[in-house]
Amino acid sequence: MIHNLDVPQFEELIKSTVKEQIDELKQSLNKDNHDELLTREETYKLLKIDSSTLWAWTKMGKLKVYGIANRRYYKRNEVLDCLILVKQKTT
Repeated sequence: MIHNLDVPQFEELIKSTVKEQIDELKQSLNKDNHDELLTREETYKLLKIDSSTLWAWTKMGKLKVYGIANRRYYKRNEVLDCLILVKQKTT
C-alpha cells in the first residue's frame, strides 16, 4: 500500500494519522478528568483561595459539594465551570 504513494501523499497520511491519535488521547484525558472528585484542600488550592472562602462559596451555593459519609468532594469540571469572565479585552 505504501509503495503506491508519492512523498506528499505519504506525508499527509502520517500527519493525519498522528493528528487522529493526538485527538483521541486528548479526548481520553478529558473524559478521565471530567468527573474527577477533589477534596476540600485540593479545591481551595486549585482556586488559590482560603479554606474559609471555599466554605463561604459552598454555603452561598456558588459551588456544589458532594458527600460520602462525613467527607466532602467537589467535581473538578463544576469548579472550573463556576469561573466567569470578569472583563473582556476590547480592541
